[in-house]
Amino acid sequence: MNPIVQAIFTGVLEGNAELVRQKVPEALASGLAPATILNEGMIAAMAEVGRLFEAGEYFVPEMLIAARAMKTGTEILKPHLQEAHVRSAGKVVIGTVKGDLHDIGKNLVGMMLEGAGFEIHDLGTDVPPEKFVEAVRTSGANVVGMSALLTTTMPSMKSVIEGLEKAGLRHKVKVIVGGAPLTDAYARQIGADGYAPDASRAVALTKSLLA
Repeated sequence: MNPIVQAIFTGVLEGNAELVRQKVPEALASGLAPATILNEGMIAAMAEVGRLFEAGEYFVPEMLIAARAMKTGTEILKPHLQEAHVRSAGKVVIGTVKGDLHDIGKNLVGMMLEGAGFEIHDLGTDVPPEKFVEAVRTSGANVVGMSALLTTTMPSMKSVIEGLEKAGLRHKVKVIVGGAPLTDAYARQIGADGYAPDASRAVALTKSLLA
């Protein structure tokens, strides 16, 4: 691996945003392709972060700082990727459902998906069903990701899926759900395409649904 790309990889893996901020412009100045910097330096590092999390060697704080370091790099890279017409892995609309203000898990999923090359449209928290539907319609998203941390707000997920069906958009998107009180059985019951118990598996699930 190119030494500058290796430094970016290490910076993301260790959550060293300052190193990433220095090395991404250096990599671009040296003539490296934006896609190479993204794929080998950042996406590969985030995949390793996910592996370490699943192995029990990384925890949520390490994932968060790695994701922030990656975000620092992608913000510098974004205009260069657009110029080079580097395609995203897909478009994902995410949000915490109506009545629920929890966002740490949702934010982490968004950052991990961004780290895997997806374009993220984050609607924030307390998102009503019609806002999810409108975001799918306007963004051309491939995936909708919904989060709920309260048992009282879980039924909103079904309302979003029903809204997508009424709008004639359900067949165009995969729907994934997550959050502490959720289960795989509940996801199936409301008609979602999948359930992920954590951010790392949300990335794997999204990739498998779009494969």
